[in-house]
Amino acid sequence: MKTFMDEDFLLSTPTAKVLFHEYAKQMPIIDYHCHINPQQIAENHKFSSITEAWLGGDHYKWRMIRANGVAEKYITGTKSSAREKFQKFAEAMPKAIGNPLYHWTHLELQRYFHCDKPLSADTADEIWASCNKQLEKDELSVLGIIKQSNVKTIGTTDDPIDDLKWHKKIKAEGKCSASVIPSFRPDKAMRIEKPEFSEYIKKLAEVSGIEINSMTALEEALAKRIAYFNEVGGRASDHALEYVFYREGDANQVLQKALAGQALTTEDIEIYKTALLLAVGKEYKKYDWVMQIHYSALRDNNTAEFIKQGPDTGFDCIASYNCGEGLVHLLDALNKTGNLPKVVLYSLNPNDNAMLGSIIGSFQGPEVAGKIQHGCPWWFNDTKTGMQEQLISLANLSILGNFIGMLTDSRSFLSYARHEYFRRILCDLIGTWVENGEYPNDIKALGKLVQDISYNNAHRYFNLDKA
Repeated sequence: MKTFMDEDFLLSTPTAKVLFHEYAKQMPIIDYHCHINPQQIAENHKFSSITEAWLGGDHYKWRMIRANGVAEKYITGTKSSAREKFQKFAEAMPKAIGNPLYHWTHLELQRYFHCDKPLSADTADEIWASCNKQLEKDELSVLGIIKQSNVKTIGTTDDPIDDLKWHKKIKAEGKCSASVIPSFRPDKAMRIEKPEFSEYIKKLAEVSGIEINSMTALEEALAKRIAYFNEVGGRASDHALEYVFYREGDANQVLQKALAGQALTTEDIEIYKTALLLAVGKEYKKYDWVMQIHYSALRDNNTAEFIKQGPDTGFDCIASYNCGEGLVHLLDALNKTGNLPKVVLYSLNPNDNAMLGSIIGSFQGPEVAGKIQHGCPWWFNDTKTGMQEQLISLANLSILGNFIGMLTDSRSFLSYARHEYFRRILCDLIGTWVENGEYPNDIKALGKLVQDISYNNAHRYFNLDKA
């Protein structure tokens, strides 16, 4: 019997162990998509408790605690203490066998707090006290965590109207061991169907200095903000779409209806969003940016809780939209005009793995190996089996050696351990293929392969020498 989460955790063959310990383990981290707060980096935030560091804003953990029948006041409520919230998390943890949160939590305890004890109701007091004492040290400030995690680049997620002052401060002061670069997330400009759309367009007009009274003016305003993000170091955009579509029509007419407060049809909405995606895609190509598209999430399913808590609180699920045709038409429209940027496609529905693997092969280009990427397992899929299935599907249908690897998609600075989790799974899968006789046992070539997927490919793909 193996020891619980020892140094060879998830590494089932001798080849896998060599690949991880001698090649993958020491590679730096490029966390090219996350939701951490750049202000906390600029101010070198210190966490008041392990509850703040672990449970603050982490809807993965909130969902798990809810599944254990815990009242909301002990999860997101304001009338329970940090210690009470931690206790409820600890009580749920032993039941979460097979959940990646169990592995992530204990990797974080081991790597950052030097704690090998499993978290449970019985160990909660000891772990609470130990972690909180260690959080007082500089090594576990935000900058300390980034440095000891060997993170070289962090891609935050930022609204077009953001002034990016914290990114500027981080760069100017030079205290962070990683480059912190903004990512352009124009969801609020895209979501024309939302009641707050018109008010947001006014804010965008004010920040850009362009009166937005037409589709042309809106595109100019966004182009101006993309140029600004590029000046501050931006290398990517990110789009959260419910589903992917392609519909031609008069987008300006739709915009006028929305600004006048008139009701929009589904066809109207798709016409507008298609036009905007094409417009910003052209700008991304101009700056050699990466266009990330996340889709197939059904959000805010629990209306009662959404009214109380708002979005991103753990009440979302996988959707089952049919997006293959829309994706193909969108990529093709950009490609026909010479405006197809590098694109990473993420579906929340794992049934789309083979579809995405086949679509990307239709639009590859000579600009960079793997110009169009099937992105890493996202959200409900960044499990052990989810990662294995995505890697196998990508290998079956494309070139695994050009894959840009893992990201955290997290709001927690302790979640860099997820990169280790991914690398262990990657090395184990490749090691198994080698020892099954499916690939030559050339350790030097294999080592380069896992190092490329762990770090080098993303560094090249996002053009980070210029960051």
